[in-house]
Amino acid sequence: MDILKKLEYYREEEEKLKWEGTFAAYLEMVKEKPWVAQSAHSRVYNMIKDAGVEEVNGKRRYNFFNSQLFGLEEALEKLVEEYFHPAAKRLDVRKRILLLMGPVSGGKSTLVAMLKRGLEAYARSDRGSVFAIKGCPMHEDPLHLIPHHLRDEFYEEYGIRVEGNLSPLNMMRLEQEYSGRIEDVLVERIFFSEDKRVGIGTFSPSDPKSQDIADLTGSIDFSTIAEFGSESDPRAYRFDGELNKANRGLMEFQEMLKCDEKFLWHLLSLTQEGNFKAGRFALISADEMIVAHTNETEYRSFISNKKNEALHSRIIVMPVPYNLKVSQEEKIYEKMINESDVADVHIAPHTLKVAAMFSIMTRLKDPKRGDIDLIKKMRLYDGESVEGFNSADVDELKKEYQDEGMSGIDPRYVINRISSTIIRKEISSINALDVLRSLKEGLDQHPSITQELREKYLNYISLARKEYDDIAKKEVQKAFVYSYEESAKTLMDNYLDNVEAYCNKAKLRDQLTGEEINPDEKLMRSIEEQIGISENAKKAFREEILIRISAYARKGKRFDYNSHDRLREAIQKKLFADLKDVVKITTSTKTPDEQQLKKINEVVARLIDEHGYNSSSANELLRYVGSLLNR
Repeated sequence: MDILKKLEYYREEEEKLKWEGTFAAYLEMVKEKPWVAQSAHSRVYNMIKDAGVEEVNGKRRYNFFNSQLFGLEEALEKLVEEYFHPAAKRLDVRKRILLLMGPVSGGKSTLVAMLKRGLEAYARSDRGSVFAIKGCPMHEDPLHLIPHHLRDEFYEEYGIRVEGNLSPLNMMRLEQEYSGRIEDVLVERIFFSEDKRVGIGTFSPSDPKSQDIADLTGSIDFSTIAEFGSESDPRAYRFDGELNKANRGLMEFQEMLKCDEKFLWHLLSLTQEGNFKAGRFALISADEMIVAHTNETEYRSFISNKKNEALHSRIIVMPVPYNLKVSQEEKIYEKMINESDVADVHIAPHTLKVAAMFSIMTRLKDPKRGDIDLIKKMRLYDGESVEGFNSADVDELKKEYQDEGMSGIDPRYVINRISSTIIRKEISSINALDVLRSLKEGLDQHPSITQELREKYLNYISLARKEYDDIAKKEVQKAFVYSYEESAKTLMDNYLDNVEAYCNKAKLRDQLTGEEINPDEKLMRSIEEQIGISENAKKAFREEILIRISAYARKGKRFDYNSHDRLREAIQKKLFADLKDVVKITTSTKTPDEQQLKKINEVVARLIDEHGYNSSSANELLRYVGSLLNR
């Protein structure tokens, strides 16, 4: 019953949105709300902008894309700033076809689908409302009714430029139905809908021998010629091509570069002049954004053909590469899994992260700098802090290759392998090792992977496995340390007290006896050695820690466990080193005693309650880490 009530509510809301009135009434609305007369390009840009814009480290993030596209912030910023925004300002960019170029499963189709669905929703808002001449099959802009000789005066009064000519059909209707009285012409609010073919169109080329240009521009209705007497009578014409129906909104041109030339020539006139030829009529005006998408191979083939030179200058190519951030790749997999029927299967923590690491490594190019490897590059791209590198290094790395991210393993392959793992394992839980094994097996079945690439990818799987080994050990380490954060904090406070005394050449006071004692060099070194701090480097490291503490104090902040990445890592490793023997014995004993069993159960419970595992995946993790420590 809730669904039925919601349907009824939706119907009522739709009715409230409807509007119908004369052209005179519409002009009053335009004066009050000038945005109702915006162009198609302007509407798309405002739709994106109205969803919210965030500025992060000097770069703009557009919230419109957040729910579906991940890790493409830079490409999307370029798309909005270099195409949508200038096109909305009526600059020459709007006279270009937008061509999204990128690898398969990189997000091009998703991006276009988001624009379509977004326009459908935006047209139902006040800021995105669209009005058209009532009864017009092309949903024509009512302002086309204003005669050319009055348009300059209209601009001076309303601040709105009118472009385009009244269509042949509406010209006839103006004379026959309204006796030339423009102010009486009925105007209605329209709502974009791809399904109903209002303001959103999709053209997909088929066999060049059988496809008709009428699919784009409409066709003559021969059954009406006897009634209207002529093929040039606009009432005898079906204005039902994709260019007609997408007027005022957006048309997706699928596989544009595979299309027959005669279809592409129509786009020349539409993009440059805002009109196209249909039937035996004068040029028909249309205001729509044309978006196409292709892959790099097709595009290179297209531009190498001299016959296509006229179209080259009418196209703006926007690269849409693969995502190159591990954390964002995880979100892509989560989205795809949530949309499937296996969303209820338990996927152990870090499983998708490890799969994402493999994918990202296949897309990255080897750094040209000798002081950085692929793993460090992957971490830097994901925003992790890597000792000795900063944001300037990341910018430098990104400039090394212009085409980085245009090749590699696509998300669909990884999801296929995850799905295969779930189906084959036939249990309610999968882990990182299961997925890495499946990715490795799948390389033999991938049709486009050469033997050379296969060897390279196998190496990436090994690297991802090593990364997982470290993650798994740290995960168990945290679970084994009772009150882990408290233990770490206590150890860190002890270390900092000793460092402060060491740097200030002071002594510490024993809390039990009250006597003065020297800083505990053994304790400090046992922690520093965990992260490779040499005897010669210890003084500089300790002084750096003290400077960091002072900097925090000046800002009124407290230096804590998470304030220094390397020191935190050292504390973790020290705690784990102290417990390693306990972990080894407890996880590898086939018949644990009562004390060991109690410890295992505590760790499993902590992995489940605090780290997101289930019983099966927690026990698998413990067995695996036990085997790692016993090697």
